[in-house]
Amino acid sequence: MIIGNSSAEVVGGTGRDSETGEAGEAAPFLFDFLPPPPDVEPYVTTYFSLRCDRARIDDVQPAAVALFLVFLKGEGRMRTGDGVIHVSHRTSLVTPLSAAAEITVEGPWHAFGAAIGPLGWAALTGRLSAAKWSDRMVEAGSLLGPEVTRLGENLIDGHRAGTLRPQDMVAMASRVFGARAMHIPPRHEDLIRAVAEWLGASLSPRLEDLVATTPYSPRQLQRLVDHYFGLSPSQLARKYRALRAAALLCHPGTPADQIAHVEEQFYDQPHMIREIRHFTGCTPGRLARTNQPLRSASVDLRNYVEIRPKVAAMPSGLGLLSHGHLAMPKRDT
Repeated sequence: MIIGNSSAEVVGGTGRDSETGEAGEAAPFLFDFLPPPPDVEPYVTTYFSLRCDRARIDDVQPAAVALFLVFLKGEGRMRTGDGVIHVSHRTSLVTPLSAAAEITVEGPWHAFGAAIGPLGWAALTGRLSAAKWSDRMVEAGSLLGPEVTRLGENLIDGHRAGTLRPQDMVAMASRVFGARAMHIPPRHEDLIRAVAEWLGASLSPRLEDLVATTPYSPRQLQRLVDHYFGLSPSQLARKYRALRAAALLCHPGTPADQIAHVEEQFYDQPHMIREIRHFTGCTPGRLARTNQPLRSASVDLRNYVEIRPKVAAMPSGLGLLSHGHLAMPKRDT
């Protein structure tokens, strides 16, 4: 999941030089995370821009919420877990991912996008089933309306002309999304928030706790959560257990007692490795050494600690030292 509120330069990523076409050392992969304005904040977790001036980028997108993605420069493809290859569009929508997906981009790659949470998916698609549409990359206008396709073309034109700053793109996208957002039944909005709070209460939340906080029967709950989140409650808990475990395990400053707590959430180490690989595309050991910046940014611990995600915040106390700040690696003196 790409979420955050700050700029970052991530040095890494495999690829070839955009001028010579030869394999070379990793080039900077530049992210700029931009918060949404209040009127679309319920729908958009964050806006982001990214840039990598390589001729080819091979990376992985971990299981995530939906992503609105405008290819300002470059084109790519996504291979989902079922082996299907989805080709990018100038204005693309990556639907909610139930597992990690391989990403290949013919660069240089410049993009602008938005991470769209479950409420945003429902409001912007007209309550289409996230389960039925999961694990795809489609032309964004096919699900979000022709005005979103026009938005993408305007962003591409402005980028090429050099007349749009990222903040301008945020304002343009927010106007379109705000006008597009459709009514969601209040009880369903409450359910979406309840599921997010349930996920954020524990690395391994119990289904009976969710049932106790909602007015729905277990069967109704299964159907509604599947519709809005793309997975059943148990599968959703499994997904975010793995993603948050990966974020804690690959951060060098995570205290030993928190590492032990993470390991206790799984039957044994092989089970933990399988789960994390399924949802991030990489084993825990390789995550800390990966040279794939998109994947690294998506499982960055700051995503779960320093901001308030719409889904599955890090449970209280995890990822933090006793003084309440993000656990950072100790430095030799």
